[in-house]
Amino acid sequence: MGFTEKEITRFEKARIIGARALQISCGAPTFADPDVIADMLDPIDIAEAEFNEGLIPISVIKKRSPAQTA
Repeated sequence: MGFTEKEITRFEKARIIGARALQISCGAPTFADPDVIADMLDPIDIAEAEFNEGLIPISVIKKRSPAQTA
């Protein structure tokens, strides 16, 4: 599913990583390769690694304003 930097804003990226870090800190399983995250203890670092690999199962739905459709 992966995102690219041009498709989402920095605010959306922060929200996605923050939401995934919260899930990880509450005990959710990680999707990243165990060898990659073996030395990571911070949920934010793990979530960022998952984001960079395109493994986070969160989607962004953007609504277009009427001015953008014309």
